[in-house]
Amino acid sequence: MARIPLLQMNGISLTFGGDPIFDNLDLVVQPGDRVALVGRNGSGKSTLMKVMGGLVEADAGDIVIPTGVTVGYMEQDPDLSGYETLGEFATDGLEPGELYKVERAGEGLKFDPDRLVSTASGGERRRAALARLMAQEPELMLLDEPTNHLDIEAIRWLENELKSTRAAFVLISHDRAFLRELTRATLWIDRGMVRRQEKGFDGFEAWRDKIWDEEDTSRHKLNRKIKSEARWAVEGISARRKRNQGRVRALQDLRAERSSMIKRQGTAAMDLQAGPKSGKKVMDAKGVSKGFGVKQIVSNFDITIQRGDRVAFVGPNGVGKTTLLKMLLGQIAPDEGTIALGTNLIPAVFDQTRSQLDPDMSLWDSLTGDPDMRVSGKADQVMVRGNPKHVVGYLKEFLFDEGQARAPVRSLSGGEKARLLLAKLMARESNVLVLDEPTNDLDVETLDLLQELLDDYDGTVLLVSHDRDFLDRVVTTTIAMEGDGQATVYAGGWSSYQTQRQIDEPKAVEKSKSKKAKGKQEKSVKTGLSYTEQHRLEQLPAIIDRLTAEITKLEEFMADPDLFTKEPLKFQKATDALVERHTALSNAEDEWLMLEEKAAET
Repeated sequence: MARIPLLQMNGISLTFGGDPIFDNLDLVVQPGDRVALVGRNGSGKSTLMKVMGGLVEADAGDIVIPTGVTVGYMEQDPDLSGYETLGEFATDGLEPGELYKVERAGEGLKFDPDRLVSTASGGERRRAALARLMAQEPELMLLDEPTNHLDIEAIRWLENELKSTRAAFVLISHDRAFLRELTRATLWIDRGMVRRQEKGFDGFEAWRDKIWDEEDTSRHKLNRKIKSEARWAVEGISARRKRNQGRVRALQDLRAERSSMIKRQGTAAMDLQAGPKSGKKVMDAKGVSKGFGVKQIVSNFDITIQRGDRVAFVGPNGVGKTTLLKMLLGQIAPDEGTIALGTNLIPAVFDQTRSQLDPDMSLWDSLTGDPDMRVSGKADQVMVRGNPKHVVGYLKEFLFDEGQARAPVRSLSGGEKARLLLAKLMARESNVLVLDEPTNDLDVETLDLLQELLDDYDGTVLLVSHDRDFLDRVVTTTIAMEGDGQATVYAGGWSSYQTQRQIDEPKAVEKSKSKKAKGKQEKSVKTGLSYTEQHRLEQLPAIIDRLTAEITKLEEFMADPDLFTKEPLKFQKATDALVERHTALSNAEDEWLMLEEKAAET
């Protein structure tokens, strides 16, 4: 028996004052569909979703939604005007017996229903909108970047909720892990065309590359045919004019076909170059503690960050990741302990609030008005890593066209704002790159490029992110902040952290039981150590394990016999890193042995 579609779009066309965004688009969403909606930033993903949700009216075509079917839309910037609190907005339209649904979603998504709308952040507003949508339980959910501003705990809660829902949903997200877990079909917007594949996001990139390869082959064959026909026309058309007018017209048709082909947008020409090298030791924190009132951020925290490390800070929103980051940068003083900064540090910061962007300023003025990018006496140029460039040319490297140069920043999509901020960041020389939620709103291709740039960056990277896939691709060390001052250092990215945590948890439970049983007697076992030395001794096994894991990872990478000839720079960087890790491991083992011997003294 054929299913009745939840939503059907027929002949949809839409233009915003220029080239069509969609032209004669047909689209069907069936009950139970779990669809990833993907495409480049600016391709029209959010616009298509707004058309599906009835917020934007198409120029032509019609949308059919069967009577009784409810469609819920969660947009990136929800309008909460007319509501006093987030809870009032989230519960609007619900029956009294259904209010518990908002409370439940609020717990999972971590939003305060009593928060005044006038004081709520953009992230809090989005969480309220998502809680409202989940509580309404529509038959079709349209979710536009639902994971933005959610921490990993909330993302996993939402992931589990969507796995268990009977509703259909269409999902826009930059989070690869989220898309892979949830989707069973993919809609791909590319140059005004919407293609569908009955596979989830996990199969998207292979599908996309196959289509692009086929396009390139067809274009190559067409160019060869045009070249052959044009040669015939030049050599013999005057003698065969009457008899071969059809062939001439065919040549004209071939040229018209080539002209009608819409060129693919290239990837951004972003470039990230480190400035002068910093010292080998970038940051060294010992016994660091910090709190605000009753809230403890970190307690007796130790870490040594070496040049070239890629360090991630993970944990729930509000746990203090940014505070710890600022302490390590010397911007906030700890309550206890010491933080020593290395020599010749040149940091560059990507701010998750994007406070460096003035929404009322044009893209042009945003770059030329930046003191670090200003070229004296040249109003149309910007300084990029010591070299002047025309501002429009530099914007084009980040996929902005000339028409956008004088547009206000507020007119940009979330992904375009992220690219503009990256343009400002990458114009500077640096050797310590601080990225606070850089992946929000970026498309798959730009994320891939950013990952490659970070891989090749000859400096140190400090990263705050909730994107599990990106963490696994980039990070060598993870600092897990779990509240109550707990901050634990793990080797590797998100998956490595999860594996090590599962191994460590049973040990921690057993250790806790043992401590309770021994009571005060436990504290007197190692009387030869000071409190700081005792804490350092407890930390060293994890540090040794992390260094050992990093050495193994580097040795596996260098096992490729062709690496030296194919990638000499990467080989040299890996060699230097391996030497540094071996030295650090030897020092850590010596320190552990010394402290153990001292602890044994009575």
